[in-house]
Amino acid sequence: MSKSRIEESLEEIRLHGRGGQGVVLYSELIARAALYEGNFARSFPWFGIARRGAPVTAFVVIGEEDKITRSMVYNPKYVVVLDPQLHKVMPGVTRGIRGGGVYIQNSIKTPDELLEELELDVKLGLIATIDGTGIAMKYMGVPIPNIVMLGAFARVTNLITFDSAVKAVKARFPKDAWEDYLKCLKAGYENITVEVLEDGE
Repeated sequence: MSKSRIEESLEEIRLHGRGGQGVVLYSELIARAALYEGNFARSFPWFGIARRGAPVTAFVVIGEEDKITRSMVYNPKYVVVLDPQLHKVMPGVTRGIRGGGVYIQNSIKTPDELLEELELDVKLGLIATIDGTGIAMKYMGVPIPNIVMLGAFARVTNLITFDSAVKAVKARFPKDAWEDYLKCLKAGYENITVEVLEDGE
């Protein structure tokens, strides 16, 4: 993706999950993939209680280098949730999302089913779901959905391409892990279920 695709604006992404699900690494992979597209990107985490299973939030901002700070993202266009149940115990995952925004969640529910459970102050433009945990278990044997969700993110948002996501994975992980990781990435890209909401602003 060229810089013109960003149109000199900031693309703000907020990621939610739990400790042990790879949220911070996920943010780094998105940023790395964006760099491969020729765009400047920065990722940074925010931790609550530092323990496995506790909520973790991370941010990615893509755009012009001199406009990107390390402040938290309060009004993202894109929100991705890596935990299937987090929206029930932490309704604030949707807080601040822009009208017409994009919401992606690791879930076995359909987008319509999930939409009924979310607390929203605005109308989304798109909602998407994928069984990230199930796919990760199938190909890697561990319930860590971040690589699956990277593929889903590439498919839904067009902020990064699948090829750039592949490059990011290969740059981050040892070669003997590539086969399983790339299977997860491809499955995430190919199996995401998307519902475009006509009423999104």
